[in-house]
Amino acid sequence: MDGGKVTKGRAAGLYAGAAALRLALFTLLPGLPDLLTGRVEISTPVTSFKRLQEGLFLYNHNVSPYDGGVYHQAPLFLPLFSLLPSFSSLPLFTYLLYIAVDLLSASALWKIADSGEAGSSALFTSPRREKRWSGYIIAALFLLNPFTIATCIGRSTSVFTTCAILHAIAKAVSGAPFGAMVALSFASYLSMYPLLLLPPLILLAFDRQRPERATKSALTFTTACVSTVATIHALLFAMSYLLTGSWEFLPSTYGVQLTLSDLAPNVGLWWYFFIEMFDSFRSFFLAVFWLHLASYVGGLTVRIRRQPLVVLALLLGVFAIFKPYPSIADTSLFLAVVPLYRHVFPLMRYSFVTGSVVLYSSFLGPAFYHLWIYAGSGNANFFYAITLVWGLGLSLLVCDLMFAVLRDEWEVERPEMVGKEIRQI
Repeated sequence: MDGGKVTKGRAAGLYAGAAALRLALFTLLPGLPDLLTGRVEISTPVTSFKRLQEGLFLYNHNVSPYDGGVYHQAPLFLPLFSLLPSFSSLPLFTYLLYIAVDLLSASALWKIADSGEAGSSALFTSPRREKRWSGYIIAALFLLNPFTIATCIGRSTSVFTTCAILHAIAKAVSGAPFGAMVALSFASYLSMYPLLLLPPLILLAFDRQRPERATKSALTFTTACVSTVATIHALLFAMSYLLTGSWEFLPSTYGVQLTLSDLAPNVGLWWYFFIEMFDSFRSFFLAVFWLHLASYVGGLTVRIRRQPLVVLALLLGVFAIFKPYPSIADTSLFLAVVPLYRHVFPLMRYSFVTGSVVLYSSFLGPAFYHLWIYAGSGNANFFYAITLVWGLGLSLLVCDLMFAVLRDEWEVERPEMVGKEIRQI
């Protein structure tokens, strides 16, 4: 399907249907939100709604929310949720907040899709660019993705980070670099890791500048963007300090991600490795794991300079696999941007294998966790083994998408090789 226009009524129908589905799950299945909130696939120590409630309780009783060692999220969540009526007596407003954030994320994704940046950037135009899906379909795939719905119903605070990242990209492709930097600053304030998206986002914003306000010097533009991000972060940290009365939130919010002090199980690769790690080697391997995660940024940004949106998409996939506390919210964000590259789907080689592995691990993951924690007939190896399979499936998708994009570029440079078989060395 091409990128044709969609009527306002059809768009409103999509948003209303997605909102109604979420509201129905919230209200008709009252036990479902708490069930999903307790799932390690959805909630992590740095995104859990239960931990947010604990921090909110302490905050409302004039006690530092970080005193209990349970709350590891940004301080500005506390006044936001304090403005809402008590969740225990009137949860509807909390439900509506999460639904609204999901709809805002879909709106930003729609703008990204309709910009055409995925098929035609400032430095590269794909000959397959017409074979794309409209923003309506891209937004629908995001809103109806079971991972997205489960994250919303589980009330993970990851939805706020997802919304900020998508709005940062949407602002960049719209020629609003300042808005893009502000949105990315909020995303990295909430979750830290989005700061690694800064280099490709700057390139994307530089390429998509509006002619009447364009800055020709890349160095000047980069300096302005970095300064904006630094200033917004300083303001957010200052507000957090005034709110909590100390800098305690820095080690409790960001330090726990850097040092992995909370080893609660999740769908990532770090927790089990560091459970088995001798303390004398812990600092070394923490540095190695973080260096590994950050090393993708420079290589991908340089190699695929002509398509910065591709770099952002691939990095979101890398983060969904290798960040310290991943969840299915990170996977749903990655899967939301993959359909932007519908035009290179025919060049992907392992679509069936990738889909099968992801589905296989999606169904067996909860089963293996149940065998370990509740049935007592398994151990941690059961669950960690299936998270490795999950990581393998996502790694295949990241690599396959990168291959398809590079093959598309290569065929433009060497048109005589179109349709011919190649071998990777």
